[in-house]
Amino acid sequence: MSKKKQLATHKRDKQPTAAPSRLNKREIQRITRLVFDANPGQVLSYKQICYAIGKTTMGQKRAIYQTLSEMAVVGELQELEPGRFVRGGGGGESLEGHFDYRGGRPSFVPEDTDLDPIPLSDRSCANALHGDKVRISLRRNRRGEVKGARITEILERSHTTYVGSLQKSRGYAFFVTNNKELRQDIFIPDDKCLNATSRDKVVVRILDWDAHAKNPRGEVIDVLGRAGENTAEMHAILAEYGLPYKYPEEVERAAEALSGEITAEELARREDFRGVLTCTIDPRDAKDFDDALSFRSLPEGRYEVGVHIADVSHYVQSGGIIDDEAYRRATSVYLVDRTIPMLPERLSNFLCSLRPDEDKYAYSCIFTLDEEAHPLSARIARTVIRSSRRFTYEEAQEIIDTGTGDHAEAILTLHTLAQKLRARRFERGSIAFDRPEVRFELDEAGKPIEVHIKESKPAHQLIEEFMLLANRTVAERIADASRRDITPELHLKKRTPPTFVYRIHEAPDEEKLRSLSEFVSRMGYKLRTEGGAEAISQSLNKLLSDIKGRPEENMISMLAIRSMAKARYTTAHIGHYGLGFESYTHFTSPIRRYPDLMVHRLLTRYLIEGKESADVTATEEQCDHASDMENIAANAERSSIKYKQVEYMIPRLGQTFTGVITGLADWGIYVELDENKCEGLVPCRDLEDDYYEYDEKTFSLVGRHTGRRFRLGDQLEVTVAQADLARRQLDFALTEALQARSPRRRRP
Repeated sequence: MSKKKQLATHKRDKQPTAAPSRLNKREIQRITRLVFDANPGQVLSYKQICYAIGKTTMGQKRAIYQTLSEMAVVGELQELEPGRFVRGGGGGESLEGHFDYRGGRPSFVPEDTDLDPIPLSDRSCANALHGDKVRISLRRNRRGEVKGARITEILERSHTTYVGSLQKSRGYAFFVTNNKELRQDIFIPDDKCLNATSRDKVVVRILDWDAHAKNPRGEVIDVLGRAGENTAEMHAILAEYGLPYKYPEEVERAAEALSGEITAEELARREDFRGVLTCTIDPRDAKDFDDALSFRSLPEGRYEVGVHIADVSHYVQSGGIIDDEAYRRATSVYLVDRTIPMLPERLSNFLCSLRPDEDKYAYSCIFTLDEEAHPLSARIARTVIRSSRRFTYEEAQEIIDTGTGDHAEAILTLHTLAQKLRARRFERGSIAFDRPEVRFELDEAGKPIEVHIKESKPAHQLIEEFMLLANRTVAERIADASRRDITPELHLKKRTPPTFVYRIHEAPDEEKLRSLSEFVSRMGYKLRTEGGAEAISQSLNKLLSDIKGRPEENMISMLAIRSMAKARYTTAHIGHYGLGFESYTHFTSPIRRYPDLMVHRLLTRYLIEGKESADVTATEEQCDHASDMENIAANAERSSIKYKQVEYMIPRLGQTFTGVITGLADWGIYVELDENKCEGLVPCRDLEDDYYEYDEKTFSLVGRHTGRRFRLGDQLEVTVAQADLARRQLDFALTEALQARSPRRRRP
């Protein structure tokens, strides 16, 4: 029977033919279901439903269409295009996953990681928001390919907050933001605005999104301050990434109640290092000194070096209110002008900070080294220390350079030992990546007035090498627990190592490495891709050494970094490829990293209390959370640097600089300025001499007609064209293009 005959039959069976004056929603739904039951798998328009119901007015037709749309929102129907519906998923399958709207491109990310993300049309997104857990229905063609997909149900909201500003009107406001993850402006009733003005930066939370509303409805939950003010903008960056910008009062009160007393009972359980020369070496503006070095000479040309780390676990008990907040944050966040600490200030800057001339509890790794910096023995102990001197990096470097100053003999010996440790580390496969970092000098209002390029000097390397040695030794002590000669204090029933937190870095992707090798071979360099991790690392180090100071240095070093995996925390004992260590953890910064605090607690559990292995599932979940928060914090830190770079360049609009290409894409060329490391974009739309396309194989942007090629690492002369603080974006223009565009001066 044809579709029209079926509809007619249904209409004939249903009397009277004229629709009642008032159509009930339930009646419309009942008739709609009957019509779709009579036409299984068929696509029907809302007009056909109206025909089946009977003679309808325009108002009734609108009510029918609205009811059909509601049935589509809850997943009972699917609206393939405006006004055309099919039952459920059209006989297709359904999947659960998350809605992704990054970059304004809607897609569905299945929970099954073996499946690729599925693109969605704007009309198939229902009222989903980025990050929502959703269910979709799929339609496939005869070959099994996805023909269409539509969100049929929102299972769980992501509860995301957004940062932006208000466009105020009488009685209401709309929230607008540069965040491309938000699909629509948010409607804010006047009583939900917290008295914010259009000039304020605000944090907004979505309350609901009605199925028939064009915009979600929300409320202002915090007013950060006037847009453009330094504190408001820094807090906006933190809020944008979901990071806290103030401490809960109850956590602050709990920290203030902690006692800093050094008790006789606790001293009896610890090794006393208060009579040993101990010092800290930190940045000039540091307040949280979480590591210190002790030094004393031993007979027969040996030295004892103690790496002493603030014993945060003594004060922060697992499961307490302070610990819960520290775990939630997982890391301190370092913005350009401020630190957002993982722990309250009383802990991070006072109780746990290894300040000079104060007795402090520490967790220590004590080494006996020979003159060649070979560790002859190492032990892990809980100690009490007293720092004799606080050095800045500049002060320590001056002692290294001149050979004179406070405790010069100790500093110079530590420097010599550190350099030997460093040389041996690179011989064994550590990779020598050395990317410059920037530091801003700010005025009282927080505006950048100078940019300084930070470089790694021997004073920095002194601290770095002993911290690496301690981290590696602690990881080895647990990973080799089955060897009683190495870890006699571990009395485990099983021979397998207990659950532990490792900092791992996996080997680079083989395909990326081969691609890099092929690319550098065309430039006359060699890179091994086979022969074991140590051989590959040494080959990579040789490559990085060979390109030093050459025009292609930036390009090749960037490609090498991009071929590497990202370091993370896990309970799996895999090793650290970049450092060339078989075992590695983070032990040396519990004030600012939660995994270090976890490591201290596990050391106490195994080495002091002699308890069974910790639960691996719970520990792995904590590791995943710490890795995620580390990435989020790093993104926030980069955003603050980007904001200050744009702010720094505003007075320099129209000025010309030289720079190097750091990135290429279909939409433009990213250039980093040599003078101050500020990065901006030369949009492709401004390259008027040709149409340019990105070539992935050669990492270059190529003109379709002229063949002109822009490559990673190329030097360019650019002019600062725009500086957009709201988007934290710099736009550059090729100076040559501007000169070609300017009208030529006429001869007199």
